[in-house]
Amino acid sequence: MQAEAQDANALLRQRMVEEIAALARETRFETGRPALSERVMAAMAKVPRHEFVPQSQRRNAYADRPLPIGSGQTISQPYIVALMSDLMEVKPGDRVLEVGTGSGYQAAVLSELAGTVYTIEIIESLGREARERLARLGYRNVVVKTGDGYQGWREHAPFDAVMVTAAPREVPQPLIDQLKPGGRLVVPVGGPFSGQSLLVVEKRPDGSVTRRTVLAVRFVPLTDHTGRQQ
Repeated sequence: MQAEAQDANALLRQRMVEEIAALARETRFETGRPALSERVMAAMAKVPRHEFVPQSQRRNAYADRPLPIGSGQTISQPYIVALMSDLMEVKPGDRVLEVGTGSGYQAAVLSELAGTVYTIEIIESLGREARERLARLGYRNVVVKTGDGYQGWREHAPFDAVMVTAAPREVPQPLIDQLKPGGRLVVPVGGPFSGQSLLVVEKRPDGSVTRRTVLAVRFVPLTDHTGRQQ
């Protein structure tokens, strides 16, 4: 039975990857990416998304939509996970920061692409569960911390790439400061009533910064310890 379940999940992941590829073609004029990299697609086909959702949501694990994971948080739509991972242009050996661990799924995908992933979750229970889940599934190159991700993780900076999986009102300056020259920050930005846009922030070798809007998105807000959007 276990082998049959594994085979079924592998087939569902493959179908999910095909849907992601189709969406990438549909959104190519917005994103500038008619296809996502083979490395990203291979990571999406490998990471068991059903392990990162609540038992009650497992039947929907490979649907291309966000799902609730508790504490008012969600696991992102697979296409958005893949697109954001692709926009980061992570190379083997890179040091990556993720702000907003959630269930740990995005960190697991990034772990397939990077050398080390440092990920921060502000909700203690989610951070603890993600740490235990990632360890159980064998993701040894992911380090989880509970804390305020807006401030980054200075002890391990600078980072080759940074991803934020919740929306601040503005791009957090500490995350730009902790980005290596030549690095990329991918972040959804916007207020609760103004709409959100996915941005790619690049730090040039001379330290100057460019910003590019990719497409409209909808994320939970990036909050502080009081629950207010940052």
